Amino acid sequence: MSGERRIPVETHAGTFEVWTRQVGDNPRLKVLMLHGGPGATHEYLLPLEEPLAAAGFELYFYDQLGSFLSDQPHDESLWQVDRFVDEVEQVRTALGLDRFVLYGQSWGGMLGIEYALAHPDALQGLVVSNMMSSIPAYNAYAEQVLMPAMDQDALAEIKRMEAAGETGDPAYEALLMEHYYVDHVCRLPLEEWPEVVVTSFAHINHEVYDLLNGPSELGAVGSFRDWDRSRDLARIDVPTLVMGAEHDTMDPAHLRWMADQLPRGRYHHSPQGSHLALADDHDTYVAGLTAFLTELEGRTEPEEAQ
Repeated sequence: MSGERRIPVETHAGTFEVWTRQVGDNPRLKVLMLHGGPGATHEYLLPLEEPLAAAGFELYFYDQLGSFLSDQPHDESLWQVDRFVDEVEQVRTALGLDRFVLYGQSWGGMLGIEYALAHPDALQGLVVSNMMSSIPAYNAYAEQVLMPAMDQDALAEIKRMEAAGETGDPAYEALLMEHYYVDHVCRLPLEEWPEVVVTSFAHINHEVYDLLNGPSELGAVGSFRDWDRSRDLARIDVPTLVMGAEHDTMDPAHLRWMADQLPRGRYHHSPQGSHLALADDHDTYVAGLTAFLTELEGRTEPEEAQ
């Protein structure tokens, strides 16, 4: 069974619709996929569709409110973390997911943590992929580890353009791509980036992305810059897979630490991957994710944490 569906979402600013698509049919294991951004799209997650569907899992791709295939209202009051959590709950209810696995990548992982804290009884499992539990710690990692390793002239120009409000200039994006993104977001030559990744970047809603995150993946300076759930991880008592990568924008040591704080956590590492390890270390990433989902479904015995 598969198909697209638009789901109404009630908000304080009115009712809007979000786009979803079901792939496969499995009453034992259903996975709702939360993309990053915020304001990006499900498209860059599509490299996971074929292997996860082939493994027999039921998947739900979904563009969050404000994202490409969903309604995109121009109302800044909608772009709040709590409002997104409520949206996920409304989508879950509309799809009839009484027990399900929530997969979140990057911002989707942050949203997944928040959802797990607010609605633990609905979850069969949680996947937090490439997302630290603390934005201040994420910013510190960028400033203390990743930025010093960059071309310093390029970094100075990036910072100058940000201070001057020139982040809409194509030269700003070009500098980021050449001197940061190809090392820490997707470690492939730009001409080899998967088409769905390129398309998802092109479809980012910057009204949402810039307000919450800031202008780039080089740290977060937007409205969620103080977000930190590190002390609350011990309250997430569902099987949880934390996924990290050697060259990620997110500190892999912090991600390993997160898995240790979660009562039922484990960590999976992609040694050749970056923030989009699902693309640039695809086989390793998929193997770890598939093993976790297979165990949740009850087909295999639990594995030792990595």
